[in-house]
Amino acid sequence: MDNISVLVVGNGMVGHKFIDNILASEAADNVQLTTFSEEPRLAYDRVQLSTYFSGKTEQDLALTDEAYYRQHKVDFLLDTKVISIDPTAHTVLTDKGNTVAYDKLVLATGSYPFVPPIPGNDQPHCLVYRTIADLEAITESSCHSQSGVVIGGGLLGLEAANALKNLGLETHVVEFAPRLMAVQLDEGGANLLRHQIEALGVQVHTQKATTEIVSGEQSRYRLNFADGTHLETDMVVFSAGIRPQDELARQAQLEVGERGGIVINDFCQTSDPDIYAVGECALWQGRIFGLVAPGYTMAAVAAAHLSGGELAFKGADMSTKLKLLGLDVASIGDAHGQTEGAQSYTFHDEITQVYKRLVVNQAGDRVLGAVLVGDVSAYGQLLQMMLNDMPLPDHPSALILPQVEGEGAAGMGVEALPASAQICSCYDVSKGDVAAAVANGAIDMAMIKSCTKASTGCGGCSALVKQVMDSELAALGHEVDNSLCEHFAYTRPELVDIVRIKQIRSFDELLASHGKGLGCDVCKPAVASILASFWNDYILEDAHIGLQDTNDIYLGNMQKDGTYSVVPRIAGGEVTPDKLILLGEVAKEFDLYTKITGGQRIDLFGAQLHQLPLIWRKLVDAGFETGHAYGKSVRTVKSCVGDAWCRYGVKDSLGFAIDIENRYKGLRSPHKLKFAVSGCTRECAEAQSKDVGIIATEHGWNLYVGGNGGMRPRHAELFATGLDDQTLIRYIDRFLMFYIRSAERLQRTSVWIENLEGGLEYLKSVVIHDKLGLADELEAEMAGNIAKYQCEWKTTLENPEKLKRFKHFVNAEQEDSYLAYEVKRSQRMPAKSSQIIDVLTVE
Repeated sequence: MDNISVLVVGNGMVGHKFIDNILASEAADNVQLTTFSEEPRLAYDRVQLSTYFSGKTEQDLALTDEAYYRQHKVDFLLDTKVISIDPTAHTVLTDKGNTVAYDKLVLATGSYPFVPPIPGNDQPHCLVYRTIADLEAITESSCHSQSGVVIGGGLLGLEAANALKNLGLETHVVEFAPRLMAVQLDEGGANLLRHQIEALGVQVHTQKATTEIVSGEQSRYRLNFADGTHLETDMVVFSAGIRPQDELARQAQLEVGERGGIVINDFCQTSDPDIYAVGECALWQGRIFGLVAPGYTMAAVAAAHLSGGELAFKGADMSTKLKLLGLDVASIGDAHGQTEGAQSYTFHDEITQVYKRLVVNQAGDRVLGAVLVGDVSAYGQLLQMMLNDMPLPDHPSALILPQVEGEGAAGMGVEALPASAQICSCYDVSKGDVAAAVANGAIDMAMIKSCTKASTGCGGCSALVKQVMDSELAALGHEVDNSLCEHFAYTRPELVDIVRIKQIRSFDELLASHGKGLGCDVCKPAVASILASFWNDYILEDAHIGLQDTNDIYLGNMQKDGTYSVVPRIAGGEVTPDKLILLGEVAKEFDLYTKITGGQRIDLFGAQLHQLPLIWRKLVDAGFETGHAYGKSVRTVKSCVGDAWCRYGVKDSLGFAIDIENRYKGLRSPHKLKFAVSGCTRECAEAQSKDVGIIATEHGWNLYVGGNGGMRPRHAELFATGLDDQTLIRYIDRFLMFYIRSAERLQRTSVWIENLEGGLEYLKSVVIHDKLGLADELEAEMAGNIAKYQCEWKTTLENPEKLKRFKHFVNAEQEDSYLAYEVKRSQRMPAKSSQIIDVLTVE
């Protein structure tokens, strides 16, 4: 191949990917690459653009840098726009007046945001959401705005809404269609998504056509709608779709589609064989592909063809999995069931807010598509079944029904996938590629990423990549690494045994003897929990404070507006009139939102950091203790009134609940723990939905274990019957300490029991029949934990050094007058604040 000059117009993700492909090819030494970027920066990750608002920097998002291009002799011109092409002379002209010659030209100009032709759309605070510069403009506008409207309810529109919400603005989404994400989701999935988004405080307005943007009365602007309604806002962000950036092709008289897009063939060549087009500017068989993965495939095809290869573009799957405003959403294939003869299985759980729709062919033996909202764990499996035309199991509904999880999916694991199955669409990595990497010595995710680049793009395939890696390691006879993290080559249960047996009292001691490096956000809180479970030291001691997350560090749950919750313990839900009055007085004094929780205690929301010690001083002086709502620990023991008041009660459930809560308060564990005690089988305390449930009968207490809510709600299972008080306490002690010893990090009791070999029957043999001879040890460990209980807020109030943490300024007492907080209240509760939105609490 003779030396040729290749110009790449556009240095976005796809343009840079083309350059990487050329540099990795055998033709690299014969190609002189030059790239033009309209932005003042080189390529960055637009897929992760929204993370810019959560602390990621421009450098974090960068896909390359100037040093890399110089090292590989790639010429680049920043802040430079190509304004015309002369196909006859094989030259391009830039806005700087430079004429540059080429042998081959690659157009990677991408797309531009579509701004509807609405009168008033060009005013100062009317913006778009596309580039880092756009994000900087939105951030600047937010400093002078109280509210923002996003016009467009698609993928980018909801990302933009999340950005406005994170900037503290009252946020609205206006969508012309009757539902959100109309392209990807069906009506059921879109309805659930809307409900969840509105629960987060983002207001959604569908079937709204904006006719004009004029001056507002209460806010900067007013959006008038075709139906006669209106909405006021200070900022407008347009995210109503994209259009292919094809003006250069039009100027050069290349063939373009009727609705835009540069027409390309299977080799990504335009109507001029010396000019290629890749990414969102390219039109292949009448289709524009608006995801990065198809663009990467086009980049690979163009690079291969330019180098003399025969790789061809054959279209791309547009399935996608993403997180929108913290909500998991996925769409696969024919999500709307438009294929002739298509049939659907639908699962909708309004309690846990999960919606799943599986679309199958007329014969019912192949996957055509799917919609997943709230729980997308089946995405990888369903996508691979569709892409690889794999047969469905006998009961396809089992693939989306949680109550039979694992049954219908039997035999449908990664082992069933063919080697050609595409695991990572961003970098076109197959199962065979991952298997080959494992065979060549890649034994962890870091090595897999390094040699295949799988899961280094959007990251959506990481779970599936690890499953394939683990499967291949096991097939080769390797032991699969279940290490807690890169700093500890042990599982959590193994670390528990090390800490317990070797009497290790600090993270530094454990790291020095059994770890490496400095630790991370995974191992530090996990080890902190283990240390607290066995030694129950004050968590804000100097040796422990650096291990805690934000909630534990400040002994309060941080809420979404930056304030904290105050949750005193109210054992068994019993509270005296004087204490009830004090809670009301504190709430009034500090203007806190109050809520009676499902765990029968009173939560106070909206406390600023410097107010926490002032509030807790009043509460502690009145006899309250911390409720440990901020920790992975025992939260509440719910109770009915039992035989003290109820005519059906057969035992003192209230008194016993108080005793139980006082016994186990402060116990740290792999995940939060909730108890309940019912005074009769009417079950008013809902004990059978708790981690530990106790129900009174005429023959004694019945003990239930392993129930909990969350994404996988599960009833507790009957563990023992007819127990007296002392036996019941012994069984609970053993159960809790065995759970603390053997559960994985952040594993609820329900999942722990499911994963125990032998399940509930094995657990009974350990706890009731002492099969392992651990009963005395487990009871002694619980006794030691109970003996060291302390109210962490009382300890903190007695330590002037620790109280310094709760100041706005380290060396001064004054408050930060620039901080502003909104009072968060129920929509039905009168509020002093003009901002009235829903509250999300974590109990």
